[in-house]
Amino acid sequence: MVTKPRHIHLGRTTFLAILLLVSLLPILWTTLISLNVQPDNSQSPPIWSWPPSLQNYIEVHDMQTYFWQELATSLVISGTVTILTGCVSLLAAYALANTAFRGRNLLIHSFLILASLPAISYAIPLGLSLRQWHLFDTAGGVILAESAGLAPLAVFILIGFVSQVPRDLESEARLNGAELQQILRYVVLPAVAPGLLATCALIFVLSWNQYVVPLVLSGTHIRVIPVMLRDFFALERDFEWPAAAAVILISLLPVGSFVAAVHRILEHFSLVTIIDPQA
Repeated sequence: MVTKPRHIHLGRTTFLAILLLVSLLPILWTTLISLNVQPDNSQSPPIWSWPPSLQNYIEVHDMQTYFWQELATSLVISGTVTILTGCVSLLAAYALANTAFRGRNLLIHSFLILASLPAISYAIPLGLSLRQWHLFDTAGGVILAESAGLAPLAVFILIGFVSQVPRDLESEARLNGAELQQILRYVVLPAVAPGLLATCALIFVLSWNQYVVPLVLSGTHIRVIPVMLRDFFALERDFEWPAAAAVILISLLPVGSFVAAVHRILEHFSLVTIIDPQA
C-alpha cells in the first residue's frame, strides 16, 4: 500500500483552508458590517468600531416594510417547487429507465440541453400564457413555471440513480403481487433516496436564486428575495450599508441552513447517467 508523504497532506489541507477562507471572506466582511463592526477611515491607522450590535437586524422591518412577507413567500415557493419537481422528475426518470425505444439516449441528453437554456428564452412566452390562464402574479403560476424549468435537470440526474435499482427486486415485488405504487414506495424510493435528496437540495438552491422567472411572471402581489434585493439596491439611495448587510445575511440564512443540514448527503452525491448502447 502506497501512502503519500505527510507534507503532501499538509499542503493540501493548507490549500483547502486558504480556498475556504477566500470563499467565505465576502460573507465574513458582510457579517461584520451588519454588526456595526467597520473601520473608521477618517483616522490613520483605521480604528474598528466596537462592540458589535444587533440593532440593524432589529430594524430590518423599518428598512424594508414587506421583507418578512417576501422571505416567507420565497420559502413557500422554493419548498413547493422542490417537492413538486422532485415527485414529477422521479416518476419521469422511472418511466424512462424502464422503457426501451429508439432515440432514448437522445431524449435523455435533450433534458440536459433544456436545462441549459437561459431562463429569459422561455420566461416571456410563459408570462403571456400565464396571463391567459389567469395565473400571472400568483404563487401558483411562479411555482409551475419554475418547476417546468428545473424538471429537465432533475430528470437527467435522477435517471442515473433509478437505472441502478436492481431489476430483480422489482420482479420479485411483482411476483408477490405488488402494484406499481407499492413498487415505487417500497423498492425504488428507498434505493434512490440519497440521490433524490441531493437533487432536491440542488433544486431548492436553484429555485431560491431564481431571478428572471419571478421578475417576468409576477408584479406587485408576488415578490421573492432576489427581486426584492434588486429593488432594494436600485431604488433605495439613502440607506446605510450596515442595515443593507443585515438584510442580505437574513436572506442567505434559509438556503444556507438548508445546505448545511444536507451537506452530508451532498458529499456522497455524484452525477451518474446510464446510457443504453442499444437505444
